[in-house]
Amino acid sequence: MSRIGKAPIPIPDSVKVTFDVPILNVDGPKGSLNLNLLDLVGLDIADSVIHVKALGDDRKGRAMHGLFRSLINNMVVGVTTGFIKSLEIVGVGYRAEADKLNLTLNVGYSNPKVLPIPEGLAIEVEKNTIIHVRGIDKQLVGEMAAKIRRVRKPEPYRGKGIRYVGEQIRRKVGKAGSK
Repeated sequence: MSRIGKAPIPIPDSVKVTFDVPILNVDGPKGSLNLNLLDLVGLDIADSVIHVKALGDDRKGRAMHGLFRSLINNMVVGVTTGFIKSLEIVGVGYRAEADKLNLTLNVGYSNPKVLPIPEGLAIEVEKNTIIHVRGIDKQLVGEMAAKIRRVRKPEPYRGKGIRYVGEQIRRKVGKAGSK
């Protein structure tokens, strides 16, 4: 059995959970999310607590047990508090601008890179160099942050590029340091 899968998921008072086999709906103050469960996993909802149980004892069933417990917990956390990923832009002249539909990145290319903002996400730019990606779906927030970082990954010699806030970049010495 999965150690993560055994842990119960508490349901806050502001969250409403409905389970119509095989779809789980979670509604909260920030929005609603749904998840399509597999036949390998069952749910037990009682006393404002969700217990996830593996229906089979095979390898796949045990693996899905912990996965679906984590996905459901992320749904509950997302509709109550939401998720945020912050990125910072490092480099002379590098900057970002956001409007309701697009994020425009000027990061050293001849033309600015324009990324469409998916529905369900909010992107805020602070001081032209710090980007905050907010949303209720953890996977969508992480994917968008990864797409933004992929536009200009931090390079190891000067450290220029887009990185997560707090990320440590391994710096290389360069040509002059070998002497």
